[in-house]
Amino acid sequence: MHDISATEAARHFSDLLDAVEHRGEGFAIVRRGKTVAHLSPVGEGRGKRVKALLAELTPDPAWDSDLADLRAALILEERP
Repeated sequence: MHDISATEAARHFSDLLDAVEHRGEGFAIVRRGKTVAHLSPVGEGRGKRVKALLAELTPDPAWDSDLADLRAALILEERP
């Protein structure tokens, strides 16, 4: 990951996006010597992998009643 000042990032934002999108580069955006943000490629969608992992698990038969117990225990606060 490359460091780049916030000023330079603002001046060359389109070029930064091109570097991220087309070359997979990542940047740490620095302001006053402190990293304030990271700009990096979005990972490939992980939804399919998560769904596959969840499908491998055995459902918990007590989940419904546990959820009902939790909901019953909730106390809603009135706010002005």
